[in-house]
Amino acid sequence: MRTIAAQPFDFTFDPAHTALIVIDMQRDFIEPGGFGATLGNDVSLLSAIVPTVGRLIGAFRAAGLTIVHTRECHRPDLSDCPPAKRLRGKPSMRIGDQGTMGRILIAGEPGADIVPELSPKPGEIVLDKPGKGAFYATPLGEILAERKITHLVFAGVTTEVCVQTTMREANDRGFECLLAEDATESYFPEFKKAAIDMIRAQGAIVGWTATVDQVAAALR
Repeated sequence: MRTIAAQPFDFTFDPAHTALIVIDMQRDFIEPGGFGATLGNDVSLLSAIVPTVGRLIGAFRAAGLTIVHTRECHRPDLSDCPPAKRLRGKPSMRIGDQGTMGRILIAGEPGADIVPELSPKPGEIVLDKPGKGAFYATPLGEILAERKITHLVFAGVTTEVCVQTTMREANDRGFECLLAEDATESYFPEFKKAAIDMIRAQGAIVGWTATVDQVAAALR
């Protein structure tokens, strides 16, 4: 067993039963001209964590552990994108519209792909998800069960939406969860802070948090 000096208290885990879940580090959310930018967001906040996420992925690769990359995207016919999601708000472009990197958040389009700096390697799991949470309408639960995973480390974007949604469901499913604080980000810094506070409140009600350096040191 290994221990990380996490918050609100130590996180103990067995690397053999631990996986990294990297949420939605996609071009449409992170690069200029993508969907995130069309919503009026400063995407540089998200792109700034790419090197840190890369270090965390590198630590898991060096340890030979399970890595799951998720991508939020939809079928070309939008049959898995409910109107309540597609029509929400007033963006300049919507899911499925033609953007600068292909159709926005459509599977197989350049914008839906993971940023090149974090490209998955052979053997790593890449999971397309139509919702905010990575368990909804995906085989993630079965994949983790087959590999006897009990502990999850999370990174990715955005902290308060897809990352927190997945952590909360993972917690309900019995996984012990830790969020790498400096490997996650939001377009709204105050939302990131609030999400982290909620996750580790009341004795790690949803999970723990720690830095990438702390996680990497525990994996050596």
